[in-house]
Amino acid sequence: MNVLLFNGSTRKDGCTYLALSEIAKALEQEGIDTEILQLGAQPVWDCIGCNDCQGTGRCIFEEDVVNEWLGKAAEADGYVFGSPVYFAHPSGHLLSVMDRMFMVGSEIFAHKPAAAVVTARRAGTTASLDAIQKHFTDAEMPIVSSTYWNMVFGPAPGLVEWDQEGLQTMRNLAKNMAWMLRCIAAGKEKGILPPAAERVHWTNFNR
Repeated sequence: MNVLLFNGSTRKDGCTYLALSEIAKALEQEGIDTEILQLGAQPVWDCIGCNDCQGTGRCIFEEDVVNEWLGKAAEADGYVFGSPVYFAHPSGHLLSVMDRMFMVGSEIFAHKPAAAVVTARRAGTTASLDAIQKHFTDAEMPIVSSTYWNMVFGPAPGLVEWDQEGLQTMRNLAKNMAWMLRCIAAGKEKGILPPAAERVHWTNFNR
């Protein structure tokens, strides 16, 4: 089993990376393979709603990480999306990437557990978690929780290390992720498969 951790920060080794690393270490201790993917500071396209991906399974924009990450996501069993909090909101880079990934390949993510993690100096954490988790609830994904909301505090990595409860929350999140992955695997061994969703109706609000 393996879990992908997406670092939505422009800072490779910043606060978000520290939080994701704490999760990754705890997952490795549970026997789960991990990989942290770095978004970095490169330009990222926003989704333009062209719908070309619906026929190809790939985003038309090849210049950034989206198609590469989709390939990795298809092979993963679980996901953690991490972001710093900017103006009480997640990274715009990460949201653009997630919009396009879930537009292209929601079936890749369906019925696989996911968690959102945010880091902040002070406020905006719960609103940011909500923004990220909307992608999960639209894609039939179980959400992994912890013993507190999935957040750590500190304006710099050295100060995040002082947030012992926050780091504890990251480790407990990892344990819950590992437990959920094992439960899903055990269910599949017993022939318990994900339900097939109805997709007959498509209703616009104007009629």
